[in-house]
Amino acid sequence: MKVRFSLNGETVEVDTPPTRTLLDWLREDRGLTGTKEGCNEGDCGACTVMVTDAGGAKALNACILFLPQLHGRAVRTVEGISGPGGELHPVQAAMVEKHGSQCGFCTPGFVVSMAVGHLNGRTDHDDVLAGNLCRCTGYAPIVRAAEAASSEAIPAWMVDETPETETVSFAPSSLDELAAWYEAHPEATLIAGATDVGLWVTKGLRDLGEMAFLNRCQELQVIEDAGETLRIGAGVTMAELLPVLREHHPSYAEMVRRYGSEQVRQAATIGGNIANGSPIGDNPPALIALGATLHLRKGAARREMPIEAYFLEYGKQDRQPGEFVEAVTMPKSASALRVYKLSKRFDQDISAVCGAFNVTVADSVVKAARIAFGGMAGIPRRAASVEEGLIGKPWTQATIEAVLPRFSDDFTPMTDMRASAGYRLETAGNMLVRYFHELSGRSVSVREVRA
Repeated sequence: MKVRFSLNGETVEVDTPPTRTLLDWLREDRGLTGTKEGCNEGDCGACTVMVTDAGGAKALNACILFLPQLHGRAVRTVEGISGPGGELHPVQAAMVEKHGSQCGFCTPGFVVSMAVGHLNGRTDHDDVLAGNLCRCTGYAPIVRAAEAASSEAIPAWMVDETPETETVSFAPSSLDELAAWYEAHPEATLIAGATDVGLWVTKGLRDLGEMAFLNRCQELQVIEDAGETLRIGAGVTMAELLPVLREHHPSYAEMVRRYGSEQVRQAATIGGNIANGSPIGDNPPALIALGATLHLRKGAARREMPIEAYFLEYGKQDRQPGEFVEAVTMPKSASALRVYKLSKRFDQDISAVCGAFNVTVADSVVKAARIAFGGMAGIPRRAASVEEGLIGKPWTQATIEAVLPRFSDDFTPMTDMRASAGYRLETAGNMLVRYFHELSGRSVSVREVRA
């Protein structure tokens, strides 16, 4: 298929197989080898590039970014971060001054991430750089470089314009077009951010067959405020959702801050995280605890369901051939919602256990409870027995301790490289204890150490 985009200020047209990655094309076809291949799965950030569209500039992983996703966008690699006359970008100069590089393999990705952060006025440098790994200098001199560059002016060459384009095949531009096409091609693969599907190609070496890229379907990327609820389009990225969650559900937002990395959040969509049915997806437990509603569409027909009903068993969801996730609706207010993510690394790691708690207490008695977990079963699932043991009981530590054995009634978790079954069960119980103390007004931050 033919793809047209801007590369370091120059418009290029590429005739490409639809699953050719930007990283491979840059290195093999264009000789732009500053963009490195490290993990080839979106974890290390060595391949970070800057991509600009109508929503602004963002840092993305080139290794799991397919060329058709760039149609109508502007791409800037590390070679384009310096000026046309070789002038150093402020972050490049600061990296030299602050001794932020040793072996240099990771440095191009860091520089691009820093340059995008600089362009967007970001000062939350730890978050901006969480998706870039360094094993030489460590992060301190790199963060010092980001801080030093933050007050410098944005170079004129960093402002990109996107090229004019025509609609291309494989990329529906409306919901109606997508629904009609997918109903006629139910075995096709739908690709939104490709943060999951990209690995099917780079690691699994899979032939995806027919496919459609969803990034040009603007109707999927809308967040609607309906008064008491928010309807989130399936194509809304986690980066776009994060500020909305910070306003309405801050604990959920804090979990999303640790969801993947800056590069992953800028590409990954909430619909993709739900649709793939992963038992360790981080959004479903929170959405289940909120009592969210899932909206599905097949052709002209639409249906909706409580989101927990979508997950049937491992690898199986209540979604018909040719049907796709259109949106999810969540309440705007849930003051008792808390979401806890446990992983071996604080940033950019898959959850061993993700727990979401939403308990309603009135007159010191539990009136309702929605408690859901990821990583505890073959699907994201509610802790039904624990909920039953809480409802109607006084909201006390004795009640909490009494229901802890019920976790083994609700879940039979597996043992894998992330955690043992016993550890998962104990952790789930500890999360409920933590939730009780947090709702009682006590500080429960696991990042604070107190004497």
